[in-house]
Amino acid sequence: MHTTSSVKAVKGSSEKLAMMTAYDAPTASLLEQAGMDMILIGDSAGMVVHGYDSTIPVTVDDLVLHTKAVRRGAPNTFTVTDFPFLTAHQSRDVVMAAAGRFMQEGGAHAVKLEGSEPAVITAVSQLVQAGVPVMAHLGLTPQHVNVTGGYKVQAKEEAEAKKLLADAKALEQTGCFALVLECVPKDIAAVVTNEIDIPVIGIGAGPDVDGQVLVFHDAVGLTSGFTPKFVKKYAELGTLASEAVSTYVQEVKSSQFPEDVHSFKETGQLVGKAYGGAKR
Repeated sequence: MHTTSSVKAVKGSSEKLAMMTAYDAPTASLLEQAGMDMILIGDSAGMVVHGYDSTIPVTVDDLVLHTKAVRRGAPNTFTVTDFPFLTAHQSRDVVMAAAGRFMQEGGAHAVKLEGSEPAVITAVSQLVQAGVPVMAHLGLTPQHVNVTGGYKVQAKEEAEAKKLLADAKALEQTGCFALVLECVPKDIAAVVTNEIDIPVIGIGAGPDVDGQVLVFHDAVGLTSGFTPKFVKKYAELGTLASEAVSTYVQEVKSSQFPEDVHSFKETGQLVGKAYGGAKR
């Protein structure tokens, strides 16, 4: 299993880190069996599991529950849990309590904080000093969509790109062990990756980063509607599941299911005893 040290050691090597989200034990087990380096218990659960239209309604309680499930399903995989909306912007006590719950109650190995605002930098510093490994997240930060105006490519302008690099360096200096870089031009992502000494995990950030992360439901075709450009679908499980459930409905209504093979057989003697006094 990876540790923060082995994750950081990937920097500068030919190895790439593979990361994917999971929110439940069965999915986590599949990822562990596949050899996933890291599992992210993301606040993306709000959209792909709970049916919200953003990550904003997700709570600490939600993510503790998901983290516990993932750790049961993947006990030997390095796991990172998202800090939900506004949590990093509150008092030190709130920040520490959330991290404590994710790691002590949930079993996470690290946490992930979005953004680079002064409050986030302060929270990262407090967490690292307290012994909590922190993964940073820059570029498109879904918790900020109401400010940024939606889910769109970030750092396309020179000034934005310079700020992104400065923010990445500041988070590295504050003690983050890795950085997620979401939805930025690939040449900008390459510059950031080359300029900092911690691994950069890309999602819509091109190939020249140190690893990749995708949302499980996107990657296996379990989401419907808009699909981001950076998503590659490795399967269409949603279509297969829909067809399977439709067939089940049809077979139940036409009495094709259950067949004899799906039913339990009595000995006859027991049935006789059970109904022996029922005749009139």
